[in-house]
Amino acid sequence: MKKILLNLKNDKYRTARGGHSRFLNLYCASCKSNLLLYQKDGPGALKRLYIDRIFSKEISKKGKELTCKSCKKVIGTFFIYRKENRPAIRLYQDAIFKKVSKGFLSPQ
Repeated sequence: MKKILLNLKNDKYRTARGGHSRFLNLYCASCKSNLLLYQKDGPGALKRLYIDRIFSKEISKKGKELTCKSCKKVIGTFFIYRKENRPAIRLYQDAIFKKVSKGFLSPQ
């Protein structure tokens, strides 16, 4: 199986946050399984995940919640971020941990 190298999305949201972007691999804090690859724009803490910045073949939904595929723990809640009118996921505190990535998406 081959890994796919992704490019950063370059749009008005990236430029509004200073143009500094990076890929993050997000992992479940309880079972340590890989959840998804995410493009983080700008500085600051990771409080929410914008749906258009998620690079994953599928994300595990359970109603209006994002859950871990392995342990079924709830990671966050889906909502519309009103300031930018964008669909996003509000992350629960200490539900994930992250590592900076080069932008490789491994096949699932």
